Amino acid sequence: MHTKREILSKIKSESFLIGILHLIGLLSLYNVVDKRRGRPYVYPTCTMVRCFVVRIWFRIPSNNCLHHYFSINTRYNKKIMKSCGLDTLPDRRTFDRRFKTIPIGSMISVMGKRFAAEKIIDASIVSVDSSMIRAKNGHVWHRKQMVSGKVPRSGIDTDARWGFSGTKGWLFGYKLHMVSSTGKLVVPLSARISTANVYDNQEYQNLMEHLPSTVQYIVADAGYDDWKLYDYSRYHGIRLVCPVRRYHHTKGERLEIISFYKSRKGQKIYRNRGVSIEPLFCTVKETFGMDPSPVRGFDNVSSYLLMCVLVYQLTVYYNCITGNANPRYIKRMLAN
Repeated sequence: MHTKREILSKIKSESFLIGILHLIGLLSLYNVVDKRRGRPYVYPTCTMVRCFVVRIWFRIPSNNCLHHYFSINTRYNKKIMKSCGLDTLPDRRTFDRRFKTIPIGSMISVMGKRFAAEKIIDASIVSVDSSMIRAKNGHVWHRKQMVSGKVPRSGIDTDARWGFSGTKGWLFGYKLHMVSSTGKLVVPLSARISTANVYDNQEYQNLMEHLPSTVQYIVADAGYDDWKLYDYSRYHGIRLVCPVRRYHHTKGERLEIISFYKSRKGQKIYRNRGVSIEPLFCTVKETFGMDPSPVRGFDNVSSYLLMCVLVYQLTVYYNCITGNANPRYIKRMLAN
């Protein structure tokens, strides 16, 4: 792992974006990804990740527009292209194909572990939650039409599904599941995308797989009150803290869980949720204009939303190593 001094000495800081593009090549987010069977990629994963960071940074709406951006012959555009590691311009279809296949979720987990390993964050208590993302503006696909397999008009995202939110009601779209740190600096540690009809507890184990080893407690809302999740967390040395209902027949280990949740220590730990994961969702959505989703199709939506989370991590990390007093204040840095 590169030290802070080594990273700072190798970053070219002509602009925030160029500095972050150079930073990506120093963080070893993609080494395992490039090891695959068959012919090696013409454009390495690092190069493609940098290209898609440019897309998110400028809110470029499509890979076709990204291809056009790189084809513009201006001095700054050529600098961006060089910082991405591009000597030649990839075909538009290359952008489309690679955008769907890059495992951005694993890169988010790698960045989360880096934050914890360098003690930039306190990862002893983390928070998990999900947030609804509406499908791209247009017509919705009603359930009766889904059952019959009839798509009434073009422009409908047929991969999206209906889900219910206590704050938004019924919503047609997707869901961003995320784990964040708590404490002074709140950053994403892992993230996944599902359709809106997937329950929160179904993605819990996938989110937990690659968390930092320092995690001791994870706080969640009542949607994660599932005995399988308590067992899974306990097996990995983590205590799940969430609101638990007590019934007349409740007994045994569940009473111990209720007792801890209602204790002074349990309530102190649980209060971290309201000041961490919930504001983080609002910040990330507002910063990158994620709601509604600007793209259609599960693969495109998943890659786009996860890339927004990764860019958020990279920008916060860049601010931390360059000594910015407010590392989470990144909206002013973006070119949108």
